[in-house]
Amino acid sequence: MLWIAIRMLTGDKQKFYGLVFGIAFSTLLITQQLTIFINLIERGASAVYSEPTADVWVMDPVSRTPDVNFPMPATALDKVRGVPGVEWAVPHLRAGASVRTSDGDLEGVSIVGVDDATLIGLPKRLIEGDISVLSQPDSVIIDDVGAGKLFENGADPIGARLELNDQRAVIRGIADAIPTFTSQVTLYTKYSQALNYVPGTRNRMTFVIANAADGITHEELASRIEEQTGLRARTREEFAQDGIDFIIENTGIPLNFGITVALGFIVGVAIVGLTFSLFIRDNIKQFGALKAIGVTNAKIRKMVTVQAGLVGLIGYGLGILATVAFIWGFSGNPDFKGFYIPWQIPLISCAAVFVILGLTGWLSLRTVLKTEPAAVFR
Repeated sequence: MLWIAIRMLTGDKQKFYGLVFGIAFSTLLITQQLTIFINLIERGASAVYSEPTADVWVMDPVSRTPDVNFPMPATALDKVRGVPGVEWAVPHLRAGASVRTSDGDLEGVSIVGVDDATLIGLPKRLIEGDISVLSQPDSVIIDDVGAGKLFENGADPIGARLELNDQRAVIRGIADAIPTFTSQVTLYTKYSQALNYVPGTRNRMTFVIANAADGITHEELASRIEEQTGLRARTREEFAQDGIDFIIENTGIPLNFGITVALGFIVGVAIVGLTFSLFIRDNIKQFGALKAIGVTNAKIRKMVTVQAGLVGLIGYGLGILATVAFIWGFSGNPDFKGFYIPWQIPLISCAAVFVILGLTGWLSLRTVLKTEPAAVFR
């Protein structure tokens, strides 16, 4: 009987392909949009992910994310270093600036000042150059995505001179950095040099990043720092989540992507439901004949379940493959750098396909179950 069900389904090629297309399209839309959404909001934590050695980030109480911060006095560094359980603590500066290129173009950039002695805060991998270049006067290292934006047509940025807030900056390295949410050009330099590039306010140190001593948990160290300094301290995981939550709470991205995912589900229900209903209607005589020769409703349900399962398996597989092809195809685009498909998303898509097929299959099956066997002979 199950083989008969498959033959009935594949025998009507137009409806079979229509069902497969509906499931594949819904799977593609749901998986692709959820993948882009997750990768976009995770970029709100890119600054934290770029510095894996820091256990705790310390900031002014009003600071919220790496990009939404308020400078602290330089004495905050000594306060943090004096807290028991701190193995080491270094200053970290993140601020915005404007750069004028040799062509006269004006571009907004993010200045990242790393510790002069240890260079903690600098991306671990450089595409070009070496970390020692920061010891040269006016040296900066640019991120690879920013280099492509600031120097178009494949121009080599190494050795290029920039005017950065009326100060000279020379690019002597390219870092393999995680792109930020805004994909803004990022320039890395020593903390002492970064102070020259940032407008001269009284307080300019935005963060202190610290590491916990052996036997001290990150949460315990953060609590000690807050109690003894009055500053805000967040563990690496907490501060990364703060950046993600800020994007979710203050942008329309979740709503927009949610609407698109919901439309993918609705379109799938509409296409599959309509096509499945037409398939059942066109084969109602065959189902009636099967019931007339003694096939029970339980076997009819199994037949329709097998038909729905076959369509779902093929359509879901094609949708996932299309999503993988999309991500791979755009992997060379700087805006999609580092994009990946979290393992939870295919499971969510699978659950959505199951609901679509279950709902449409149940609605279509009602017609078959109500059919009288004698109706086929009238």
